[in-house]
Amino acid sequence: VGHAGTLDPDATGVLLVGVGNATRLLTFLVGHDKRYTAEVVLGTETTTLDSSGEVTATFDMSDVTCEQARVAAAALTGPIEQVPPMVSALKVGGRRLHELAREGIEVERQPRPVTIHRFDVSEAPESGVLVVDVECSSGTYVRTLAADLGRLLGGGAHLRNLRRISSGGFTVDEAASPDEAELRPMLDALRGFPVVTVDPTTADF
Repeated sequence: VGHAGTLDPDATGVLLVGVGNATRLLTFLVGHDKRYTAEVVLGTETTTLDSSGEVTATFDMSDVTCEQARVAAAALTGPIEQVPPMVSALKVGGRRLHELAREGIEVERQPRPVTIHRFDVSEAPESGVLVVDVECSSGTYVRTLAADLGRLLGGGAHLRNLRRISSGGFTVDEAASPDEAELRPMLDALRGFPVVTVDPTTADF
């Protein structure tokens, strides 16, 4: 069994899983664009950049408007460079960053290029919280986007309720829980690829 893109422990949504011989096709599913929805909590930074971490700093951001947040989000749209968070599956020196983070070890991480195709911001019913809808390239850390958004707004922020809406051509509407998921035909992993139908003679060649 394998998968085509790690989900954060607290995240929900689409995770593409291959079973048996289908794991060989996962190479065609890795690297596709993804879409996420989440909430950004203004005024609080955490060790993990999301709600699972310990609070490291607080800021008074009660005067920040949604329009200001949209302007800041626009500055984070397009080709940008991100520093991967310590709580990630990225390997440095043969070890995953989140393993080092659990041991209290922090290492230098080099910025990596990613592309944010869309970064929409809207108001949430709760004060001090923004709802975001992000379409991005593979390898993007939405929790880092949330932290960067907070800093651009003159304070800090962290992420919560992250949900992957789509990965490549697969959407959350097709998803099922692990207990209810059914195996799909292997050809489904190649949806979107050109298809050539050959005659029987060619097929037997």
